Amino acid sequence: MTLDDLPDSRTEPDGSAVIRVLSYNIRSMRDDEDALARVIRACRPDLVFVQEAPRFFRWRKHAARLAAKSELVVLSGGATASGPLLLCSLRATVERTEDVLLPLTPGLHRRGFATAVVRIGGARIGLVSCHLSLRSDERYAQAGMLLDRLAALDVPHAIAAGDINEKPAGPSFRRLAAELQDCWAVRPWGGEHTWAPGDPYQRIDAVFATKGIEVLGCGVPQGLPGLADADLRAATDHLPVLAALRVPPV
Repeated sequence: MTLDDLPDSRTEPDGSAVIRVLSYNIRSMRDDEDALARVIRACRPDLVFVQEAPRFFRWRKHAARLAAKSELVVLSGGATASGPLLLCSLRATVERTEDVLLPLTPGLHRRGFATAVVRIGGARIGLVSCHLSLRSDERYAQAGMLLDRLAALDVPHAIAAGDINEKPAGPSFRRLAAELQDCWAVRPWGGEHTWAPGDPYQRIDAVFATKGIEVLGCGVPQGLPGLADADLRAATDHLPVLAALRVPPV
């Protein structure tokens, strides 16, 4: 599959939804905000799973500005989820949202999940944006909490995406991949490594999907038509992961 071949968003005659999903650590919008928005727009996502969204002074204003520049709307998360954020296009009809704070380990950064249930076409989809711990034991526990949260959404199909802070061979990544589809591993497309933009050498960001979702392609959108390498380098300290998925109808 070439970069030009990644499917566009659409609703199939049977009601299944072909969607574009983007996972992106944006480093609190401390870098080139306009480049960040250009990257997101070029990927034409229906859903954006953000990590390290602004969490402090006027964080809602910053999130709303990024959504507007990206031609999207804020779905859930931000400071109330300790950094994870969800954005969506107007294709999504929102059923419910919930921001979840995870147990705090003294001396470490508070983590959380931004979660939602949406309908796109005839599909009903659970969503969780995550950013797991830098410490291995806490990260492994949080991977289990992520799986529990997906199950608690009580939906036929779900997507989790985010900064796992671990390579695929690590125990937390493998814990997730044992229960979910690691979309890059199922159907690789584009680039693999997500950190760091100047000389990417490891994959620590991922999109996961429950087993009933068909993965049409997933990877770093380097070389995507309309997406400048300079913008990828300037936008933040991670590269994004873009996936095209076909979600069956309810």
